[in-house]
Amino acid sequence: MAPPERTTVAGLLDRTRDGILLYSMTPPRQAITPEQADAVASAALTRLASVRVDGLILYDVDAEADRAEAPRPFPFMPMMDPARFLDDHLADWAGPVIVYRAVGKYTGDELDLWWTNADRDRVLTVLVGAASRHQAVRTSLSDAYRRHAGHPFPPRMGGVAIAERHASSGAEHARMLRKQDAGCEFFVSQVCYDLDHTRDLLSDYAHGCRDRGLDPKPVVLTLAPCGSVKTLEFMAWLGIAVPRWLQAEITRGDALTASYEQCLLNAQALIAYCRRLALPFGINVESLTNRKREIDASIELTREIRALLP
Repeated sequence: MAPPERTTVAGLLDRTRDGILLYSMTPPRQAITPEQADAVASAALTRLASVRVDGLILYDVDAEADRAEAPRPFPFMPMMDPARFLDDHLADWAGPVIVYRAVGKYTGDELDLWWTNADRDRVLTVLVGAASRHQAVRTSLSDAYRRHAGHPFPPRMGGVAIAERHASSGAEHARMLRKQDAGCEFFVSQVCYDLDHTRDLLSDYAHGCRDRGLDPKPVVLTLAPCGSVKTLEFMAWLGIAVPRWLQAEITRGDALTASYEQCLLNAQALIAYCRRLALPFGINVESLTNRKREIDASIELTREIRALLP
């Protein structure tokens, strides 16, 4: 199951010069049995067996009750810790894994303990801050960065990049540069549907790095098919910007076909643009829900994007 030649963290990051392909998973519900968790992991790896992905991403799901005034379209259910899911149930995957950490859920000592025990040849991490400044947290993102910098042997760290935030403030590239100064060696985007927002961010970040005499860090761009109006509502709640014309097609027509075709077009455009910028990059594919149609579409999208990359 492991990628044949790209099984280390160093190899994964090196290959971003040509483009890497990742697939994201959300761990199963916290309440399921170990046997059920094994079955979830086995089913995911079976689906990916025919697609040569370079690594996995495991998300760390938080309630994020303060994210928006509107209620969450899908009810929140506590999910298994992604590090535990990796260690206990994904033994058949030998490739690199990016493990998200919603740092507000953990004490600093808990983060330190995981960094100490993580397999640094295989595991990277993305540290995620609170969804809202009103959210109560046990560790702030800035404190987590400081602790990571002070740890003797932490896993290599990445940060989140949000094109929608750049569209509203024009400052997301500066935020990325500050994260880079704090130790981030790569970035993973929120789901990208608005190409102009995404290209604006990539351009400002790449040129901002070069204006400072820095090499840009890899940016992994996330894509996800949308199979229903309910999923579209969830995307809006997450803050994902979907162009109005595409919202209309999703709402009034075949949602999955319309969004899938646009995801593939976006992949082609973003790969070409990253190469034009000489920006190291990756494409990450996920399913936003556990609905079979959307999961199957995400696997097929991954397969088609594989053909666009080395």
